[in-house]
Amino acid sequence: MHDIRTIRDNPAAFDAALARRGLAPIAEEILALDAERRALITKVQEAQSRRNEASKAIGKAMGQGDTETAEALKAEVAELKQTMPAMEEADRDLAAKLQDMLAVIPNLPADDVPEGADEGDNVEVARWGNQPNFEFDPKEHADFGPALGMEFETGARISGARFTFLRGGMARLHRALGQWMLDQQTDTNGYTECAPPVLVNDAAMYGTDKLPKFAEDSFATDGRWLIPTAEVSLTASVMGEILDGNALPMRLTALTQCFRSEAGSAGKDTRGFIRQHQFEKCELVSIVKPEDSEAEHERMTAAAEGILQALDLPYRKVLLCTGDMGFGARKTYDLEVWLPGQGAYREISSCSNTGDFQARRMNTRYRPDGEKKTEFVHTLNGSGLAVGRTLVAIMENYQDADGSVDVPQVLHPYMGGVTKLEPAA
Repeated sequence: MHDIRTIRDNPAAFDAALARRGLAPIAEEILALDAERRALITKVQEAQSRRNEASKAIGKAMGQGDTETAEALKAEVAELKQTMPAMEEADRDLAAKLQDMLAVIPNLPADDVPEGADEGDNVEVARWGNQPNFEFDPKEHADFGPALGMEFETGARISGARFTFLRGGMARLHRALGQWMLDQQTDTNGYTECAPPVLVNDAAMYGTDKLPKFAEDSFATDGRWLIPTAEVSLTASVMGEILDGNALPMRLTALTQCFRSEAGSAGKDTRGFIRQHQFEKCELVSIVKPEDSEAEHERMTAAAEGILQALDLPYRKVLLCTGDMGFGARKTYDLEVWLPGQGAYREISSCSNTGDFQARRMNTRYRPDGEKKTEFVHTLNGSGLAVGRTLVAIMENYQDADGSVDVPQVLHPYMGGVTKLEPAA
């Protein structure tokens, strides 16, 4: 959510920042609605003040025996009581309209975010690891996964497209990945483990900028939403609170099921395990003071990179341009892992600094030490990592010519002695 005072103070700068995202100017429209509401608020306040004055004057006139003046004042008060509810209702309508207008405007990009129209304009920041050399033509995971227990047909039969049934060693490796990631983020990177609900209310979705903009991309139940990511549950855990500044930074992590309808991705990655309606992710969330958010963004991204490095998976780090950045982000790094079967780098983690954008929607503040005044916190979120996509990366980078997959060394303690997935006879 944007601060209306910032738009009032410098509407040209606001429009210029939106233009970097490829959006048309809107400050004039916002300020016209804001001015209309402020004028109405003034009228309501004046009417309230006059009603109070007249009410007091009635008693004075009655005490002086001035019945004529008293009756005239009573008539004025009665009229004000009749007209004021309509004015107050109009004020509520204008406030809601202004809120709705601000709610669908994306966050403004940070100054160092490169301008661009789409992913083709993203900037590669770094590259890590060596792409494996195979003595055979590497396959895509979807081609040899079924023999290892990645059953696309079973998932489609019981749930529909973009659901997959994992069995045997494949299910074990998937579980091992998630548990190991969670242990890494808590034991090594200092995040606090959480087990949040995966069903949340409208306020949690709105506060984390998923509503109203992305309602069609999420699954709704009876009055609740299945989380698209644990970012929603973890970030909303401080919704409406005033935090002690000494308790910041707050770093939270959770391994949860996530659910996305993928309404806006028709035809993309329909084959294989890359883009599913239901998937697991180890989520990272940080709640920090404004002056610490840039450094925290780098720290969070490094925590996600550490997972890829420990698994010896080659990847590249990309700074997203203004046209490819998410709705709530002011700056985003994507980590893209190398998939030999596809011969391409594919996103496996996205780490974003949202500044105070979500905090304003949630009304989450902190009180600096020794201060009475409160300030909005900054929130950050990232994947550390998406479990399913990491499983795909392991399958493709650790595949053997016979269709088997070697289990990375760091996962051996989580695999009960299994060091290789063998295809079914």
